[in-house]
Amino acid sequence: MISGVGDVTVKRRHYACRHCAMSATPWDEWAGMNKGHLTPHARRLVVLAGTSWSFDMASQRLKEFCGLSVSDQSIRRETEAMGVNATSWQQTSPEALASFQQAAGQDEFYTDGTCVNTREGWKEMRAAVFAKREPGPPVEPSRWRERYLPPPTARVVFCEVAACEAFGDRWSAMGERLGLGQGRGLSALADGAKWIWSQVRERWPQSECVVDIFHVSEHLHACARVLHGEHTPAARQWADSHLETLTQRNPVEAIQRIAQQEDSTASDNHRHALSSLRGYLTANLDGLWYRDRLKRGLPIGSGLVEGVCKTVIGRRFKHGGARWLVPNANAVVALCSLLYSDQWNRFWECKAA
Repeated sequence: MISGVGDVTVKRRHYACRHCAMSATPWDEWAGMNKGHLTPHARRLVVLAGTSWSFDMASQRLKEFCGLSVSDQSIRRETEAMGVNATSWQQTSPEALASFQQAAGQDEFYTDGTCVNTREGWKEMRAAVFAKREPGPPVEPSRWRERYLPPPTARVVFCEVAACEAFGDRWSAMGERLGLGQGRGLSALADGAKWIWSQVRERWPQSECVVDIFHVSEHLHACARVLHGEHTPAARQWADSHLETLTQRNPVEAIQRIAQQEDSTASDNHRHALSSLRGYLTANLDGLWYRDRLKRGLPIGSGLVEGVCKTVIGRRFKHGGARWLVPNANAVVALCSLLYSDQWNRFWECKAA
């Protein structure tokens, strides 16, 4: 068998009944071997390696770091099987949410997605984050880029290749376990994707929606490039001026300024760019009231979930040439999510118990 300190040979008795064909190895059951060749501690090391790196790299690093000789296929099987357990544990175990429910701070929800290569082609793996955070000090809207925002006191992450409605159902299930109800007091932060806000309004109609300010800035700069050219001072000034109106005054005034310019321009290209920008801001009007949130010390960006997309999904699932079976990807990302959520130790402690 393989233990946390390398290969170990153990003699033990194996019992079999000649009449019913049932068999048992009591020592294996006592040691938690689960009919495999890995001790519980070795299994944890193997799964951690398979969660952190590609399976072939995990095999190499286990050998170098720990002296464990485990094939990439064995690591894959152990990791995917444990990922199924991790998904069930996070969705059903009270222990999975205990630290979150005890943490101080206001409730926040973030969601986004990034594409991964599967056997069925490129598919979006969606990420969701429930977090708690204490408010930061109030800040003047003109100084929003320099603000201090305290780190989350707790966070729960889950990711999945799933359709919008199915993923929204997971939000609801988790939100119900967290006691969010209709979303009163919950800040929902994301980009301007229609599917996100449709699901948020359906699940938590009383939540406070916030469109990520950096995505809004990208839309402003894209329009400015059409109006004033690529990388020109005039384009930068135009975008910064409208962003200033959004943060220091209110979004209604910003939309009115864009509509006025749209009515007065003679260029079809300019008019189309302005119309698209105005439509984007109008559709997301409820989530653009940054001035009020800055004065309450609350976040106005969705950087937390974008970090999840990069560190949880991108780093593990976007290796060159990797093509995942969707169920296997969902199993492995469940373990990645536990690791990022600081639920990893609690998961293994519950398994040991």
